[in-house]
Amino acid sequence: MKKMISKLTLSSKKSFIAGFAVALVLLLFINAKKVDSYFEFSKNLEIFTTLFKELDTYYVDPIEPGELVKTGIDEMLNKLDPYTNFITEADIEDYEFQTTGKYGGIGTTMRKMGDKIVVGELYEGTPATKAGLKVGDEVMKIDQQELNGKSIDDVSLLLRGAPNTKVTLVVKHANNKTEAITISRETINISSIPCAALIGSNKTIAYVKLTQFTPNCSRLLKEQLDSLKKINGRLSGLILDLRNNPGGLLDEAVQICNLFIHKDELVVSTHGKMKDWDKDFKTLEEPWDLELPLSILINDNAASASEIVSGTLQDLDRAVIIGERSFGKGLVQTTRPLGYNARLKLTTAKYYTPSGRCIQAIDYSHRKKDGSVSKMADSLKQVFYTKAGRKVWSGGGINPDLQIKKESYSSYIIALYQQDQFFLFVNDWLCKNPSIAINSDFQANETLLADFSKWLEVKNFHYQTLAEVQLDSIKATCNKEHSFETVKTEWQALFSKIALAKKNDMANNKELIKNALEMELIGRFAYSKGKIVHYMKKDKDVLKAIELIEQPTLIAPILHPKK
Repeated sequence: MKKMISKLTLSSKKSFIAGFAVALVLLLFINAKKVDSYFEFSKNLEIFTTLFKELDTYYVDPIEPGELVKTGIDEMLNKLDPYTNFITEADIEDYEFQTTGKYGGIGTTMRKMGDKIVVGELYEGTPATKAGLKVGDEVMKIDQQELNGKSIDDVSLLLRGAPNTKVTLVVKHANNKTEAITISRETINISSIPCAALIGSNKTIAYVKLTQFTPNCSRLLKEQLDSLKKINGRLSGLILDLRNNPGGLLDEAVQICNLFIHKDELVVSTHGKMKDWDKDFKTLEEPWDLELPLSILINDNAASASEIVSGTLQDLDRAVIIGERSFGKGLVQTTRPLGYNARLKLTTAKYYTPSGRCIQAIDYSHRKKDGSVSKMADSLKQVFYTKAGRKVWSGGGINPDLQIKKESYSSYIIALYQQDQFFLFVNDWLCKNPSIAINSDFQANETLLADFSKWLEVKNFHYQTLAEVQLDSIKATCNKEHSFETVKTEWQALFSKIALAKKNDMANNKELIKNALEMELIGRFAYSKGKIVHYMKKDKDVLKAIELIEQPTLIAPILHPKK
């Protein structure tokens, strides 16, 4: 026995010495790797600094240091992912607006039409609206500065500024009258909830549109739901519209989930290079309502925090997800200070829903030789399971429980939008009908449609169908091959038939044109909320959500299918 113990001890000593040697080699290797990494970092930083000094000293023309460095940084970050960005001191206000919805300005967005800068949208109750600015007004000068050649970003910088400072705009109205309007800037707070309303046959279904996950949006959502609940004393369901919501604050996404699920429930986990970023985010408070039927609307522009809310509530079988597959952004960004009021927004972690899936669709760490990236192949996506055992997949956004086919538009409708024909017509029509008042119930009649048709004729509206583009390509190819004369008769006959069919475009697209005119006109008087309320009446996603909530027996087979 003693010999055996002696042998074991000797063996243990040998194993320990061997293990220690391996560990020592491994430690030296790791340290060497760190030294190599630090050396590479220092070497390249020194090269960059020396290069910059040489340029500044010897380059034939003067250089702008800030612009040159920003270009270099931007190009470097472009090798990573589109969410890692350098934010200069000049960009801080735009960044703050994106994350908080607040900025100092007059409360309008501008759009460029040819060489002109025109008012594209006004926000309700803002200085621009109070001062009498109108959508469609051409802005010619801002504080005596001509706007020729200015970009929208340039114009935005001129309009923004500290609250209580003044800015003077020289504008040309639709009636060609020119006016100088002085506006006092204010803190503009664009609400992340532009619309909260009761809908459905009995007006007991709460509909809430959430455009971004800004600070306190979860509190605002709860307040809106409380207000809607008081109107009828009860709610029969909630439709949370996250379509086109790009995301925002992760904490707000967690708190919104907390409204509908138990306290201490896992909402999302994050994992990154730094262990500090490995964290489980759980609900901290008692829920607002655990039983209220819930439908969430998403589309291919719903991303990040929108996908956390929809993915988590899908994983927990708490909500029916309706619409299109979401964007597929499973990355978390953090902002780091760089000094001189500059910041770096960088990706620090990936997030995972309660089932364990990461919905990131693109792997930016593995690029092709040409630098391009691609979405994850369906064959590589993993299957996960919701609380009730339903299958969900990783690597490609959130798949809705009920998919609604995306509406397609003809070349005619696309051309009308691209050439701003609805926008321009409404400017002209309102100039001729100055006393009209419009609300969200407005319906375009046959007279308005006829006016629009005549207006297009006067403006000589022209567009090409896809078939015409392809016919032109065929003609060009035949001309190169000197064979067009042999097919000319057939080509002309086909072209004539397409041209004849185009004459019916107005009639064939009547409902879409009617809706476009209604939305454009309603936006001028009832703003964003009016447009949302109006569109809901024919919105396929909303109508499907209403159907589910008003017929609860339809929900059970979706959330708890029989195995």
